[in-house]
Amino acid sequence: MSDAPWLTIIGVGEDGRAGLGAASQSALDSADVVMGPERHLDLIGDTKAKRIVWPVPFADGLETLLSLRPQKVVVLASGDPFWFGAGSTISRHLSEHEWMALPNISTFAGVASRLGWALESTACLGLHAAPLQRLRPMLSQGSKAIVLLRDGKAVADLADLLTTLGFGASLLHSFEALGGGRERRTNFRANAVPDTTFAHPVCVALTCEGDGSPIPKTAGIADEFFKTDGTMTKRPVRALTLSALAPKPGEHLWDLGSGSGSIAIEWLLSDPSTSATAVELRAERVQLSNENALTLGVDRLKTVQGEIEASLESLPPPDAVFIGGGLSETLLERLFDVLPSGVRLVVNAVTLEAEALLSIWHTQKGGSLMRIELARAEPLGSKRGWRASYPIVQWSVTT
Repeated sequence: MSDAPWLTIIGVGEDGRAGLGAASQSALDSADVVMGPERHLDLIGDTKAKRIVWPVPFADGLETLLSLRPQKVVVLASGDPFWFGAGSTISRHLSEHEWMALPNISTFAGVASRLGWALESTACLGLHAAPLQRLRPMLSQGSKAIVLLRDGKAVADLADLLTTLGFGASLLHSFEALGGGRERRTNFRANAVPDTTFAHPVCVALTCEGDGSPIPKTAGIADEFFKTDGTMTKRPVRALTLSALAPKPGEHLWDLGSGSGSIAIEWLLSDPSTSATAVELRAERVQLSNENALTLGVDRLKTVQGEIEASLESLPPPDAVFIGGGLSETLLERLFDVLPSGVRLVVNAVTLEAEALLSIWHTQKGGSLMRIELARAEPLGSKRGWRASYPIVQWSVTT
């Protein structure tokens, strides 16, 4: 048909052509060009079409692909191209009438069918090009995950990470070349990796066990989860601050004067679709923010080192803004100049001068002004007494 798409994205399993349906076989037989990783090209064997190896990094192949129009082109991808695959990256460069996809069984479905696991209650992650720490928020006693890995060495790296976090008793199942003639499954505990070489392509299914500390799902996780130089919004105030910021799926946060990054990191932990930019003047604190974000599995935190006001113009538009440091009259004026209507602004103040400033702006702009006073029970001689912390004044307003 004349209106048929010029591009077909085919999901290939480790059994190559033998595992392809009739539609995929037909697309391959009629293609002018077949493009894909060398391993996938080898799996499908000989074709009449011209063969092009997709380069590394992946983005370098997009220009070549687009230049092939209007020839009939097949792109080969692993399993289901739209589950941690190349499909979405390719399709966003094309109109919906230019392409079609013929998926194969995904690695996740293949592993679940081997183990009898319910996919809807199993975390599925593609970590072949991402830090293993992204698994961290999902680790709790009894939780299950299937993880795609970049190479055989990453199997031991994953086991080391689990052991370091206190989940060394976790049961791991590694699957090499799943669905192919050289498929191999190895079962072991994270703290007892067998002396063997794992071969690509490889994935690991795990059941989390051990005495490690899961990350709570409520705002205000324990201070001990963060590295800090002492400048950090402490747990009770952080919980109240996150409540005022009210993160919602897909929203972006500016964390201004971010310190150790705890507010931005908890914002990111609230939902995987959220994003955040942390602005901090001191380089060592930016480094702390990056380390904390990676450790807690939210490496998508963007950090900016520099003066807050000078950095605002380069930041993506926010849905919420938190000022944890660097508060000034000039900064507030600047924010109310550049922020669109509907942005939630939350400011915490400790000093009398900052408190007075927030009182004036509350009178002018409205919103909510709250004084937070906390005290902890501590030893007082042979008994106990209350030790008060510095009170915090919190102003929250919608622009």
